[in-house]
Amino acid sequence: MNIRCSFCQTPYTLSRVALLDAMQEVDSNKLTHYDAHCPRCRRATPIPRQRLEMAMPNWKDELKAFEAEMKKNPQQEAPLPEAESSPVAEAETELASAKKGGTKPKPEAVPAEESKPKSATRQTTPSADTKKSNAKKSAGKGTSKKSK
Repeated sequence: MNIRCSFCQTPYTLSRVALLDAMQEVDSNKLTHYDAHCPRCRRATPIPRQRLEMAMPNWKDELKAFEAEMKKNPQQEAPLPEAESSPVAEAETELASAKKGGTKPKPEAVPAEESKPKSATRQTTPSADTKKSNAKKSAGKGTSKKSK
């Protein structure tokens, strides 16, 4: 089923399996529409129940056929990713050890000059400074100077 996101106008499709899931959700919760999430902006685009039923009129029969197909050809589950040591996990363990009375390891000392990049300061020329001061002196209180 082809859909166009109502926010970013990106076209995308719902597969057969996604349509079956949508129909099951709409039917079981007695919803009037299904929220399809855009792959680009992740916003929900409402799809009316009637449009889903037009795309797959005999969805209950197709669901039974899909379940039978899955029983014949079972899919293997993807293995769970192993727990890697991430900076967040390391920080949590350090906090836990600090609460227990342990000390937090100190980072290596880095000279202040090397650790922070120098910020760019705005440099003005002497002529620019005099132009500013001259402009302040010549500015009146809203009146313009006309030659008389």
